Amino acid sequence: MDVSFLGGPRPQRGVGVVAPFDFALDRELWRWVPDDVSLHLTRTPFVPVEVSLDLARLVSEHETLGEAVRALTAVAPEVVAYACASGSFVGGIAGERAMCEAMTRSGAVASVTTSGALLDALTELGVRRLALVTPYTVSVTRVLEEYVAEAGVRVAGCAFMGLTRHIWQVPYRDVVTMARRAVRPGAADALFISCTNLPTYDVIPQLEAELRIPVLSANQVTMWAALRRLGTRAVGPYQALIRHGDDHRDGSAASRDWPALPEEQQEGWT
Repeated sequence: MDVSFLGGPRPQRGVGVVAPFDFALDRELWRWVPDDVSLHLTRTPFVPVEVSLDLARLVSEHETLGEAVRALTAVAPEVVAYACASGSFVGGIAGERAMCEAMTRSGAVASVTTSGALLDALTELGVRRLALVTPYTVSVTRVLEEYVAEAGVRVAGCAFMGLTRHIWQVPYRDVVTMARRAVRPGAADALFISCTNLPTYDVIPQLEAELRIPVLSANQVTMWAALRRLGTRAVGPYQALIRHGDDHRDGSAASRDWPALPEEQQEGWT
């Protein structure tokens, strides 16, 4: 059978992703990516440390980042994203900026991190009061609160799970429970669910419909920021951050039109 008429595979643009060694949600990242973009993932070397501030520092060392970026240069991605929230907020805003600079020096044409992407998303949506959900221990959660406060955003509520391992196994219902605990009516402009190893894709629209505020997650903002660097957009139904470019009103949570979800998307998440 002659298949020459097909013309070969569709041209792809590349996004390189540097993830911690224990990252288990590759498939979730792909769900935000349009068909003409490919993800090229690599992981940091294994270290026998539980999720903690020590681990965050180890997986974000500049030498480690440099080796990972150089490993990705063979496939020539147009942007490299460091997909780890704690690893990119553990050094504060100055530390996050230094990480991006280290990645660029090592060969990244453009570079973003999860925590830098969070601040970009908060600016994009005009968020000044932020509720937080994390799977972390109290010490790691406090550093995230300090990072957000350093950017001039007030923490308006917080709930954390106290986990040190197997975060990718947390079910959606636990994420929803923590979100409801963190968000007080009228207190927050948005909710951020931290940790790239915490599943969030399917709960974002559900929580936005219930809480009536934008819901951001670590993987979502990472992909949103990386794809924006390419001049393209992330995909994701019923997500305020993804829809924001189509909204020509003032963008505030109060003015935003929160669409009703199809019934099949309202089941199985509580």
